[in-house]
Amino acid sequence: MTFQTTALFAACALALLHGPVHAQSMSKADFEVRKDRIAAEYKVDKTACGKLAGNAADICKAEAKGKEKVAHADLTCAYSGKSADRTKLLEAKAHAAYEVAEEKCDDQAGQAKDLCVQEAKSVKAKALADAKMGKEIHDARTDASQEKTDANHKVAVEKCDTLSGAGKADCVSAAKRQYGKN
Repeated sequence: MTFQTTALFAACALALLHGPVHAQSMSKADFEVRKDRIAAEYKVDKTACGKLAGNAADICKAEAKGKEKVAHADLTCAYSGKSADRTKLLEAKAHAAYEVAEEKCDDQAGQAKDLCVQEAKSVKAKALADAKMGKEIHDARTDASQEKTDANHKVAVEKCDTLSGAGKADCVSAAKRQYGKN
């Protein structure tokens, strides 16, 4: 594995971390159709590997399996739009890239092979750390957003304290509606 490959993995991981995730309006039936399509593509890819021999076949199989796992994770992420599924997608990409890189290292011998495997492990560890960091950033943003909402609600209710009677009750109700406090 070269420095360029390492840089490419890192760039992809960062782009995925900072890209928005929105749930697609995908029906359960469409989800199932796409899932079946992924399984069919995997079978075709795996069959194509049968024409190869030796390590080339192993690399091909690792690429096919990785492509399938990433496609499943991507589909699940697109269907649900959940942050946790986005993290699983990033993890699937890291594991798939590692499996392929490790198989490619088998073409080498001795210290070159050891260095190749070590670099592949390092790239995987960095990609997994980036995925974890993305989850932690999302969680921190969610917590911060909730804290801001709570603080704004508290201020709005305190402003209502200057009123009395029905005006105060209406003000408190409006504040609750505005900040989602029922």
